[in-house]
Amino acid sequence: MHESERHRVILAAVQTRSVATVSDLVEMTGTSEATIRRDIAALHVQGKLRRVRGGAEAVNPPRQGGLMGRPFSVNEGINLGLKRAIAKAAVDLCKDGEPIIINGGTTTFQMVHYLVNRRMQVFTNSFPIAEHLLHHSKNSVMVQGGTIYREQNIILSPFDNDVSRHFYARKMFMGCQGLGAHGLMEADPLLVQAELKLISQADELIILADSSKFSGKSSLILCGLDRITTVVTDRGIRDEDRQMLETAGVGLIVAETGSQTIEEASPAA
Repeated sequence: MHESERHRVILAAVQTRSVATVSDLVEMTGTSEATIRRDIAALHVQGKLRRVRGGAEAVNPPRQGGLMGRPFSVNEGINLGLKRAIAKAAVDLCKDGEPIIINGGTTTFQMVHYLVNRRMQVFTNSFPIAEHLLHHSKNSVMVQGGTIYREQNIILSPFDNDVSRHFYARKMFMGCQGLGAHGLMEADPLLVQAELKLISQADELIILADSSKFSGKSSLILCGLDRITTVVTDRGIRDEDRQMLETAGVGLIVAETGSQTIEEASPAA
């Protein structure tokens, strides 16, 4: 990750929580502790944040707490071409008229461009996904009630028996913080709580994850590989990750950057 991109991630992080620790920033950027400390020092000198013991804080601290992980605005432009190819392959799995759930995220957001001419029932906790579909498609759109977290552009409800409990979907589409042998990983406990509710409302769980996500790590496991129906990724996926999914009986679709998609494997019978 380039210095300018790291600085954007760091500045966004300090605006979403009271203090962003060095270890948090190392995980977000995938760089070393020494590099993060140098970045914090440089941004402190520039007056863009305040260096504190063990991390950094915003010059003007946020009024509302944020979620762990990179903000939507930072993630949106990363691997954009791959995300669009993956999103197209995901939409190709949908049938007009069927109900689907789209979890908020920058990869799932790219699905909206390929849903423009579809007519589906879409439930989402993503403010930008809902807004785009309302303005640019004929899809029926239902949103989850709750608090809008501006940095991630996501709506989360603190209540267990919210509207999501009354929506059934054939398929749910979501991204992730990381994907490994232990399962699907997320960055924030609030996200895990909300996404578990959504997962329980769908028959099939389809994960949109570019190949870098197989190297992503987090201390929070959302669900095991046995709950995942299909993973849609790109050609950068490693052989060992293909084998991991095949052994777990998870379907794999590799999206090409052109117009074609290649189904590599099917779930075990």
